[in-house]
Amino acid sequence: MHSIEQLQALINKAINDTQYTEQPVELYEPISYLMELGGKRMRPVLVLVSTELFGGQVLKALDAAIGIEIFHNFTLMHDDIMDKAPIRRGKPTVHVKWNESAAILSGDVMFVEAYKLMIKVEDNILRDVLAIFSETASGVCQGQQADMNFENRNDVSLAEYLEMIRQKTAVLLAGSMQIGALIGGAAQNQAKLLYEFGQNLGLAFQLQDDILDVYGDPEKFGKQVGGDILSNKKTFMLIKAKELAKGNIANELIQWIETSNNPTAKVEAITNIYNQLEVRKLATFLMEDYVNKALHALDQIAVEAGKKELLKGFAEQLLIREQ
Repeated sequence: MHSIEQLQALINKAINDTQYTEQPVELYEPISYLMELGGKRMRPVLVLVSTELFGGQVLKALDAAIGIEIFHNFTLMHDDIMDKAPIRRGKPTVHVKWNESAAILSGDVMFVEAYKLMIKVEDNILRDVLAIFSETASGVCQGQQADMNFENRNDVSLAEYLEMIRQKTAVLLAGSMQIGALIGGAAQNQAKLLYEFGQNLGLAFQLQDDILDVYGDPEKFGKQVGGDILSNKKTFMLIKAKELAKGNIANELIQWIETSNNPTAKVEAITNIYNQLEVRKLATFLMEDYVNKALHALDQIAVEAGKKELLKGFAEQLLIREQ
């Protein structure tokens, strides 16, 4: 089997070799610009790893893998518009470099391009692959809408939050792996086990992200630590704290949530409340539970143990992040 680095190199070459020469150029230039900004290419790598897991050839899965990456970047392009984000991977976002209308239309074309690549799979699995991809795409959009709805609600439950991150983050990892498995020749039940692995891994990854936003080293984490606290984002940390807080602690938490004029003190105070309520420990426990569920699904897949080591290592690479 190929290494993660080899698969990333294969994907990057395929992306760099793709030329969007159609007219008008203003519609297609933003696609090339965004795709060339890089990234870990985690989702297309998972397509190729899943194909190889069942003895398939990565080149047969490459079009689908690039389709998944184009779809992922389409969601980023539209998310940046909704979030009014000025920067993506250190460069101006598409709606800043061009304009919002261009970013919306280019994103729409990316969605179409993703489907055009997905239909290149073999005819015997085409219907199944398109069904998975369509369900995945709908789920991601549903998750994004739920996340936006949460901004105007103060009563978001933990169950609602977990369902939102399942749709927004986990289903794309899971769908990528299920599609790769089918391309590799896996039986339906085996492909579904890999979907289960990816879904639980995605949930664990997002919970780790919630933890690192509060407790991570900003240089190693790559984001502003405390950003979720400052924006009152409904994460596991905040939802669980509101659920557990009583009396004076609950009043203090509400006061700090409503405070916006002292960001440093706000982050410090709410972090202290999380410490008192041991929210980090609870988040870590749930994260590890999802990891264990993912590994349990992987154990049930009927391929030799040695072929699974890369996926186990991939899980560790995602979850053992610098804090």
